Amino acid sequence: MDFVMNCLSVGESGNLNIGGIDVSEIAKEYGTPAYIMDEDEIRKNCRVYTGAMREYYDGKGIVLYASKALSCKYIYRVMKEEGMGIDVVSGGELYTALKAGFPPERIYFHGNNKTDDEIELALDNNVGRIVVDNVFELERLNKCAGQRGMTAQILFRIKPGIDAHTHSFVQTGQIDSKFGVALETGEAEEIIVKADSMPNINVVGVHCHIGSQIFELAPFELAAEKMMNFIGDLKDKHGIVIRELNLGGGYGIKYTESDTPIDYDKYIQAVSEVVRGISEKRNVELPFIVMEPGRSIVAEAGLTVYTVGGVKEIPGIRTYISVDGGMGDNPRYILYQSEYEAVRVRNPLDEKKITATIAGKCCESGDILVESAKLSEIKPGDLIAVLATGAYNYSMASNYNRIPRLPVVMVSGGETKLAVRRETYEDLVALDL
Repeated sequence: MDFVMNCLSVGESGNLNIGGIDVSEIAKEYGTPAYIMDEDEIRKNCRVYTGAMREYYDGKGIVLYASKALSCKYIYRVMKEEGMGIDVVSGGELYTALKAGFPPERIYFHGNNKTDDEIELALDNNVGRIVVDNVFELERLNKCAGQRGMTAQILFRIKPGIDAHTHSFVQTGQIDSKFGVALETGEAEEIIVKADSMPNINVVGVHCHIGSQIFELAPFELAAEKMMNFIGDLKDKHGIVIRELNLGGGYGIKYTESDTPIDYDKYIQAVSEVVRGISEKRNVELPFIVMEPGRSIVAEAGLTVYTVGGVKEIPGIRTYISVDGGMGDNPRYILYQSEYEAVRVRNPLDEKKITATIAGKCCESGDILVESAKLSEIKPGDLIAVLATGAYNYSMASNYNRIPRLPVVMVSGGETKLAVRRETYEDLVALDL
């Protein structure tokens, strides 16, 4: 049997291992529930992308880690060491990255409704690029930069009109989206021409992002084609030279055995051929390329370990396995009906004899982690690992039902260390007056 995570194995004890360390031993040391991440796997994924960028764009580009997948000081230090850039979507993510010592010139600041405070924080810390979403933000940014005697280096977020085959909540490239300005209506052209005349704005590039968890090459190739032709049109019609093209990300990862992701470097290779071809055809200089591979850096490098509290059989209907976590540490099922695989930590390769729904402890009927999971026999006290939870679990966690958030444990080189400690009850009341 292959696990959906490459960093998993079965140790001599018969237990599930991550990064070569027994998950049950990690659970014993740090408690459950807990997020466990393989740092070496994260670094390996970074190197796949940076290597592909060197190979297919001669190093004339940068790979950005998407902060929203997992934001904490530890992960920013890893990204800094691996030569990555990052994108941030809030003042909080930006502040965290700066506190971790991440180089501000390698930060791209996204967001569809940045506040004045966030814009000022970005300008005052000289972030590399601000990705502008709309004309209202553009005007405020021009004003804030002028007050500081600065020129803001910006990209515009463009909706290329591509409907990616993914959940409607994570489609972002079609015209009916809260993000960006539309290509097909002329809105994108109009705002860039406007920005080009502003005294405190320098239009460096354009950006698009068509969605998340996409398993096909064609949507990315089509997005690159549309964006490169748009760059050509801006040059031919207005003499505006776009030097940077951010093609976003959204590459699918393997949550379940039925998922069929493409090798990550293949995305960069396929898109590079489109970019180079149109660059030559339209006689535009090959732009500096930016990629945002998002969850694929961390998702398959992490799992969440839980302790089973009870097994409730409803004859002829369903078996519920209750664990000591739930929607507070992984809300993706209740939001998107996201699918995951789970295994028993003890002898995970044993025959899967039961079908059960793994339910959380929150006071909500919809508090489900995995529906109809195929599992080996489970009894109270067993440990269960839900796989591929490295992205959008810790970062989306809440204190619903006043439950403390989980720790993040990193595994590297046969050792464990805390990246984020477990919250305490005192943490929960620290802001109460």
